[in-house]
Amino acid sequence: MPTKRLTESANLDHLKHQAKDLLRDFRAGEKHAYQRLREFHPKLVDITDSEMSSQTFSLSDAQLSIAREYGYASWPRLKTVLAEKQHKELQLSHNDRLPDGPFKQALDFMDDGDEARLVRHLEQYPALIHQTAQFEGGNYFSNPTLLEFLPENPFRNEVMPKNAVRIAEILLEAGAKRNQTALNETVGLAASGRICRECGVQAELIKLLCRYGADPATAMHSALAHLEFEAARELLECGAPLTLTAAATLGDAEAVARLLKDGQSVDLQLALSLSANAGRSKIVSDLLAAGANPDQYNPPGGHSHCTPLHSAVASDQFDTVVALVEGNADLSIEDIHNGATALDWAVYMRRSAIAAFLRSQA
Repeated sequence: MPTKRLTESANLDHLKHQAKDLLRDFRAGEKHAYQRLREFHPKLVDITDSEMSSQTFSLSDAQLSIAREYGYASWPRLKTVLAEKQHKELQLSHNDRLPDGPFKQALDFMDDGDEARLVRHLEQYPALIHQTAQFEGGNYFSNPTLLEFLPENPFRNEVMPKNAVRIAEILLEAGAKRNQTALNETVGLAASGRICRECGVQAELIKLLCRYGADPATAMHSALAHLEFEAARELLECGAPLTLTAAATLGDAEAVARLLKDGQSVDLQLALSLSANAGRSKIVSDLLAAGANPDQYNPPGGHSHCTPLHSAVASDQFDTVVALVEGNADLSIEDIHNGATALDWAVYMRRSAIAAFLRSQA
């Protein structure tokens, strides 16, 4: 689920009220509260809706959840950020949030595609390859290594050097290949990043990272969720398994039928959410027939702040909206961040045909 962004006028009293509201909604059994807690409270990650009511949950738990929802590790840390007005740094690019020094200099050489100076710099400062930057106020890219900056995801310059794959190789040989977490994070950023694709280096970078030990399976859901289908196919070529989610989102109806028949439906809800987002209307109908629930919020990794119907609206997939409605999707469910129904989304996004259809179903 995307984290919320602290506004420039954010204050502690307002956040205290948000925590109290979350506690109230939890005690009232509101499903949107349960979904937020699954995402942001560490002890409730795998708790189902039916199990939530038996969980002990206090105001301090709600405050921790709110802090993490804004991308901070704890309520005391969030209070400090507000008191010192550090959240204003969120308006800066990640480059500008870095202190001056060897790490930032290495990043400049990477962005410039300056192979020779980057090699000399890493020889002079060999520990840089293992160093991480520290960012708050988001739910990814919180402690990236130099390697993780390369795919331009999140955006920093909105362009990558033409020799980006060679830059990656330099970093890997300098020691990045020994950091499995960084390898997996980087292949996920490359596979889900628009800039990486537009600069023509996505496929080669994925292949390089996987040759050096990145696990292609770890990147699959993020690639599919961002509709990076060619990247997903490259991940399959590199050894990622063809799961039900992957088959459904890529539109492989034959594989979906086989996997459903074999009982491999543990990711049925994720398959529904991502295939709805991708506009695979026939497969969506098959998944609903197999028991997928159109009224559950999407699971983590599948735009979990909304339902499959919201996802289909967002990606302007009229036939998939129809398939979900015919599968008895509840049109009254609101997304978590804005309290908006699928029809509200259609109106806001100017999906006129979808909006007209949803109005006709009210």
